[in-house]
Amino acid sequence: MRRGTVALAVAATVLLSCERGASSGGGPVSARPATPGCPSALARAEAAVARAEKTSRAGNGPTGGPKAVSGKKIIYVAQTMNNPGVAGAAEGVQEASKAIGWDVRVIDGQGTPAGIQAAFSQAIALKPAGIVIGGFDPHLTSQQVAKANAEHIPLVGWHAVDSPGPSKDPELFSNVTTKVGDVASISADWIIAHSHGNAGVVVFTDASIPFARNKSELIKKELATCPGMRVLAEENIPISDTSSRTPQEVSSLLSRFPAAWTHSVAINDVYFADAAPALRAARKKGAGPPYNIGAGDGDPSAFQRINSRQFQAATVPEPFAQQGWQILDEFNRAFSGTPASGYVAPVHIATATNSRGATTWDPPGYRTTYRKIWGR
Repeated sequence: MRRGTVALAVAATVLLSCERGASSGGGPVSARPATPGCPSALARAEAAVARAEKTSRAGNGPTGGPKAVSGKKIIYVAQTMNNPGVAGAAEGVQEASKAIGWDVRVIDGQGTPAGIQAAFSQAIALKPAGIVIGGFDPHLTSQQVAKANAEHIPLVGWHAVDSPGPSKDPELFSNVTTKVGDVASISADWIIAHSHGNAGVVVFTDASIPFARNKSELIKKELATCPGMRVLAEENIPISDTSSRTPQEVSSLLSRFPAAWTHSVAINDVYFADAAPALRAARKKGAGPPYNIGAGDGDPSAFQRINSRQFQAATVPEPFAQQGWQILDEFNRAFSGTPASGYVAPVHIATATNSRGATTWDPPGYRTTYRKIWGR
C-alpha cells in the first residue's frame, strides 16, 4: 500500500482505538545474549528466500487463455499518477495495449475522494469496454461502481481490494495484486535468514488500516516461528504521518535499543525514506544495522536506497509492468466470456546484489507469454 492510496483508505475507515504513533515497546533494552536460534525455521526461511531472490523463473504469467478480442477501449482511473505504483501499473497497461491493439486512456483522480469520484464518473460517461480501478478503495466510489455494474462494464482492480482474483463485494471481474500473506511471510523469512536466526526487530505499521494491520500481524506470526526473533517494538505510525513522525520515533528507538535493534520491517518502503535522516544523524552506516526490508511496494526510491546501500537492504516489490499486462488479459477474458485467469505473481525479494542497478522489478518472459496467448 502506498502513501496516496492509504490516505484515501484512512478517510473511509473508522480509526481504531489504539493511539496514533504508539509503540508496543517499553523502556531501554540492552542486547541480550544470542539464543540458540531456530535450525528448522532458519533452514526453511533460507530456502524460501533463495527462491524469492531468483530473477529468472519459469511461469511468469498464465499458461493459456482466449485469443485477443479486437477494438476495445479501456479507461484506467488512477488514484493519483503521483503514486509510483499506480503510475507503474498504468504504464504497463498502456504498453500492453499496443501489443493487443486496444485504446487506453488514463484519467487521474488527483488523490482525493472527490477527484476519484469525478474521474470514475467521466470514465463511465465515455462508454468504455472496461474500467480499471487503479489503486483506490472501490467503496469510496460505490455509486460509480454500481452504475458500471448496471451498465455491464467489467471492472478490473489494481490493488483495489485485499485479495487477488474476482470480488463479489465490490463486484470486480478480477483484482490484480500479490498475496498479502506471501509478502508478509517472505519479509519475515528474509530477516530470519539474514540474521541467521537471531535478531532484534522493529515493525513499522499503520494500525488504522485493516490491510496494513493484518500484514504486520502476519509478519509477527512468521517471525514467531523462530525463537531467536525478538520483536522489540511495533511502531504504529499512520502512513499519512510518516514524514513528520518517523524521524523522531527512530531517534527514540535508537536511544532505547542502542545495541539490540538489528533489523526492521515495514508494511511500506516509505517508512525507510523517512527513517534515513534520523539514522544518518545518529552516524549509523547506510549498509549496517538496523537492516531494513520493506514488505511491499518497491517503488524507484526504494530501489535507489537499496542499490546505494543507504538504510534499506531489501524490498518485496510489486511487478508493476507485468501487472499492467495482466490487467488487459483479465479484460480479454471478460470480453471472451471466460473466467478470470487466477494468476498471482510470485513474491520476489530485491537486494543490491540481484537488482543490478534496476529501479523496478520487471520479471522476464511475461510479455512473450501474453503475446502468445493473445495471438499477437
